[in-house]
Amino acid sequence: MDTTDAAIRDLLLTTRRIAVVGASDRPGRPSNGVFAFLLARGYDAIPVNPQIAGREIHGRTVVANLEAAGPLDMVDVFRRSTEAGAVMDEAVRLGARSVWLQLGVVDEDAAARTRAAGLVVVMDRCPAIEWPRLGLSGRVTDRHADDA
Repeated sequence: MDTTDAAIRDLLLTTRRIAVVGASDRPGRPSNGVFAFLLARGYDAIPVNPQIAGREIHGRTVVANLEAAGPLDMVDVFRRSTEAGAVMDEAVRLGARSVWLQLGVVDEDAAARTRAAGLVVVMDRCPAIEWPRLGLSGRVTDRHADDA
């Protein structure tokens, strides 16, 4: 199973470019805080939200869709579970290496399809929680530079 601590640690340390689907420019929203967390850890994070495309979140220009965010290592999904499957299918189509569904976002059928296509899938978790829980510190760009 690809949600073991070792697998999640490896995913967090080898990922470089992350599209955050459902990113919000409103500071109180969880997606805004997680987006800032990812940037602070050194990830090349791209906010994806068609409703606010062209605006900026933490200095990064929001794009309208995943294709505009590519190429991607990971797609981090802040959408309802009922909308996650379409995002996961698009991640597969675009050649992402992994999909991360945030807390409360679960779609077992889409996860099975996505895993069958060779992607790592993490569901119902948050990288901003997993990073300290796994004892990680610093910035991802300070680690495993040869893995990029």
